[in-house]
Amino acid sequence: MSEQEMNWVTLVDEEGHEHRFNLLNIVEVEGAKYAVMVPEVQETAEDEEAVIFRIETDDKGEEMLVDIEDDDEFAKVCEVLDELIEDEDDSLEEDPNTPS
Repeated sequence: MSEQEMNWVTLVDEEGHEHRFNLLNIVEVEGAKYAVMVPEVQETAEDEEAVIFRIETDDKGEEMLVDIEDDDEFAKVCEVLDELIEDEDDSLEEDPNTPS
């Protein structure tokens, strides 16, 4: 995937440090939207992990990303993401035009 095809998002932490993330997907679970992103900088290639934020709207109508603090909510989102990955894998296996 080229730099132009990636959806880069820059977030600023509590200390004012900027962190770039590649937005992989936005999923909806039980009426709420969640952003699935991968940090631009990873410690090692094996450590590549996605982070998930809930998308909320503030008083001004601006979208903002919020940490998911509820374990049950996080588990539900992960379950939906796992199902999406399985469905994608299944569709690739079934596609006769997909190279082996």
